[in-house]
Amino acid sequence: MTSVSHSITTELILGGQKSGKSRRAELLARDWMAQSSDHRAVLIATGQAWDDEMRERIARHQRDRAERVPGLQTVEEPHDVAAAVALYSTPQTLVMVDCLTLWLTHWTMPVGVESMSCEQKQALALDWQAQAAMFLVAVRKSPGPVVLVGNEIGLGVIPMGREVRAFVDALGTLNQQVAQVCPRVTLMAAGLPLTLKEPR
Repeated sequence: MTSVSHSITTELILGGQKSGKSRRAELLARDWMAQSSDHRAVLIATGQAWDDEMRERIARHQRDRAERVPGLQTVEEPHDVAAAVALYSTPQTLVMVDCLTLWLTHWTMPVGVESMSCEQKQALALDWQAQAAMFLVAVRKSPGPVVLVGNEIGLGVIPMGREVRAFVDALGTLNQQVAQVCPRVTLMAAGLPLTLKEPR
């Protein structure tokens, strides 16, 4: 991995599958820790192992990260990401969240959602809106840099099915809200960064 050529600040990194999103976030964390012996980095991992494929994927990511970014602390938190950001963020700590898309999935499409009543689904939606609002506040108030990884999935065909369309809409809304509070926004494609927003 090479180094970034700009100062490290709170950043939203978007992109498609295997676009280089997580690699860029890891690079920022590595460079942050290299700047000072007082600097540390914490990864808030939102993925959960629901099946064998996901368990192997998570294990592979853990092995790769340990090799690429020694010293990166990992905290698994699939739901209350707002509280985790607030808890771990300090002026000397870079907090990395990977990824926003899985976090949204856990809230809006949890296991067993098909059997929920309309009232339960409405309550879940209200809980998600409150959680997202708290998350935006936590990012805005963070005393140190926060690096957020998320998927850009709205560039393809319109998905079939009401639930999937609602998820794509919710993710697009979340990405826009997060982009508003982040000084830097980067879109990754083929491992290359395209700057969408720079600090003023």
